[in-house]
Amino acid sequence: MATGVAGNMLMEGVRQFAQGKRPSLNELLLTPTNLRKITQQLAHMRGAAMKLGQLVSMDAGDLLPPELAAILGRLRSDAQPMPQRQVQAVLGANWGAGWQQRFETFPFTPIAAASIGQVHRAQTKDGRDLAIKIQYPGVRRSISSDVNNVASLLRLSGLIPKALDIAPLLTEAKRQLREEADYLAEGEHLQRFAALLADAPEFVVPAHHADLSTRNVLAMSFVGGVPVESMVAAPQAERDRIVRLLVSLLFRELFEFDLMQTDPNFANYGYDPATRQLVLLDFGATRAFATGFGEGYRAMMVAAMAGDRDAMTQAGLAIGYFDARTQPHHQAAVLDMFEMALQPLREPGDFDFGTTDMAQRLRDAGMALGLDRDFWHIPPVDTLFLHRKLGGLYLLAARLKARVNVQQLALEALSAGDLRTAAQQSGAAPAQRPPRAGHPR
Repeated sequence: MATGVAGNMLMEGVRQFAQGKRPSLNELLLTPTNLRKITQQLAHMRGAAMKLGQLVSMDAGDLLPPELAAILGRLRSDAQPMPQRQVQAVLGANWGAGWQQRFETFPFTPIAAASIGQVHRAQTKDGRDLAIKIQYPGVRRSISSDVNNVASLLRLSGLIPKALDIAPLLTEAKRQLREEADYLAEGEHLQRFAALLADAPEFVVPAHHADLSTRNVLAMSFVGGVPVESMVAAPQAERDRIVRLLVSLLFRELFEFDLMQTDPNFANYGYDPATRQLVLLDFGATRAFATGFGEGYRAMMVAAMAGDRDAMTQAGLAIGYFDARTQPHHQAAVLDMFEMALQPLREPGDFDFGTTDMAQRLRDAGMALGLDRDFWHIPPVDTLFLHRKLGGLYLLAARLKARVNVQQLALEALSAGDLRTAAQQSGAAPAQRPPRAGHPR
């Protein structure tokens, strides 16, 4: 890819100099031909390399030219599918010879293709309508080299100083990606979330079909719907409700489940306009938190809503964003970012995600802090996965231009947590969650 891009830059530079122009380096690099080459290469590489492109594409703001951001955006849904012969080979290795006899129909054209696998809709002879996710061969073996290559790219770019030890973060990234590539583990997460959300019919979790699932193949019930991104033209009330449900789910994952689906890709959510249900499609990036992990965030939220900077400092120390040795102005910069990020919690009434510049201000503050080499600190890895999910939710809320009373949802979540804590301390069974008004039962 680097050779091809460099060759294109040279040719374009010669052409423009011949016309009497003096192009900048960016003008030579960000040509349509080069952008297509970069996107196509990432799509072919799949795995961690493509995941990086997907994350960057969600919202890079001013960090990327709009042309590159738009083309990288295709990576969220335009991975290169496997040819039919390869699909047959993978299924034969996992299901055995004659596997076709179990199916009434099995189209070899996938209905979706992503960074780790592709999905086929199939009907079994016993009447099941299934979504079959098939992992690309070699993805699991390439994880270590993919992550190391991304780290090398960041080092060479100067974005990460040589003195910063990111080895623990790389180890955790590889571990998480290997778990995402284990479809038996994802099947367990699928069943776990289905049980945890049994009291919430506004969500749909596909049923797991263990008889057809292996480490490389995941069989689920097919659930219809439209991409949640496509609801941008829906009535305001419907867009508000979608984001309200997702914010409530985030709070339950953090404070109640100690379990969170941390992949922010918009393609992981569907929506059924007929039933008004949110469809949760992918649980590969599910992460279990240690009991009590959410307590630091509970304290941070309470302090932020109260405007108590001293209490926010104590919460930041407890979470691990800085320690007692961190310079006061660096602590203040981190707390300023928290206040920005938690702005929706402090605003009574509906917070308008469609008009806020919060994401831009957070990015600018983060870049400013990141450029200060005296403050390079990796917080606990669990917090990074939580932020990954939270950032994706903010971006989706902004995309849908939702207006949501986040403060009310936070207070409800904190109150529910207090009730559970009291019940656990007394030895009583936690109270059942009451039905939420306005949702079908």
